Amino acid sequence: MLEKHSDLNNERVHRLGHVAIRVDDVDRAKSFYLSLGMKLVWDDPDWCYLETGEHKDGLALLGPSYKAAGPHFAFHFTKRDEIERIHSSLKNQGVQVGALHDHRDGTSSFYLKDTEGNWLEMLYHPSTGIPTNQ
Repeated sequence: MLEKHSDLNNERVHRLGHVAIRVDDVDRAKSFYLSLGMKLVWDDPDWCYLETGEHKDGLALLGPSYKAAGPHFAFHFTKRDEIERIHSSLKNQGVQVGALHDHRDGTSSFYLKDTEGNWLEMLYHPSTGIPTNQ
């Protein structure tokens, strides 16, 4: 199975950009990660996004009422057309992928499951970063 996906296209994963985890209390979890030195980038009542380090490694905290996505990890790409090509290539190979959609923070993505059933996201993340709502 791995061989089938090894030549998906000419695009290569740039980096593992963020991990999204489910939390019971967004404010409590946010306070904890802020105390570790992370920076709050996006804050909503039911989820938030934090970053750390020079490469802006990210952590999304998904509250109990957040329904747009579940726990996952994301590969980040700096050009939107890269994820468009990956999306098309995966579909052409018969891999089940979700719809490609634009987010309000300027990113675009789609979701899929790996061969073991783990959710992942292919995300266009502008090289200038995600604009903050803070």
